[in-house]
Order: sequence, then C-alpha cells, then structure tokens
Amino acid sequence: MAAAWVPDRADIIWIDFSPQVARKMKDLHPMLVLSPRAFNERTSLVIGLPMTTASYNHDNPFAIRFSGPKNVVGYVLAHQPKSLDWRQRKAKPHPWKKATPAVLAESCETLNQIVDVGG
Repeated sequence: MAAAWVPDRADIIWIDFSPQVARKMKDLHPMLVLSPRAFNERTSLVIGLPMTTASYNHDNPFAIRFSGPKNVVGYVLAHQPKSLDWRQRKAKPHPWKKATPAVLAESCETLNQIVDVGG
C-alpha cells in the first residue's frame, strides 16, 4: 500500500490561496514548500512561498526567477511567506515537482534577508 502524499521541503504544490484580502495572491497557485514533511504531516500546515508567472515581477528584488518546463519563466515571491492548512486547502503536487537546489537556496536566503531567521 502506498503512503498518502504529504508535501515536503522543496516540493512545488498547487494550493488555494483564497480567501485573501487587498492585493495578496488569491485562488489556485503554485507554492514552494519550505517546511519539512514531518512538520507538514503532523500539523496539516505547510510553510512556503507563493509562485507566479506574472512578468511584472522581473524587477522585484524579492522575486526569485526560475525557469520551468517549456521555458516558462516564473518567480518565487520571498516577500510573501505563507502558513496554510494544506489539507483544508486541498493541496496537490504540481507538475513541476521540485524546485532546483539553487532556487530553493536563493529563496531561503532572500527570505532570511527579510526576517533574519538565521539567528
């Protein structure tokens, strides 16, 4: 019997960001998962960064550029960390599967510049 799917660190998942307020991201979007599988499984929460293909992020210093399949250009938004209940929001694996180690590292470094979680 296969184990039930649980998001893990570096996974890219689909998750519903609604409801939202103001100009924050809403509806179904990809998210780069930062929290480890054990945390996600135990708490039903996932901590991560939203992702978008909106081209106006090209000059955003907090948006990490990445290249997806078929030369899709996207951005990880390090200035918008989220903690969401992935089970209630019906998260599922994204076709891109995982971020590259370089994109994950740059995303974490950029987030750390904002919130200084490095101690």
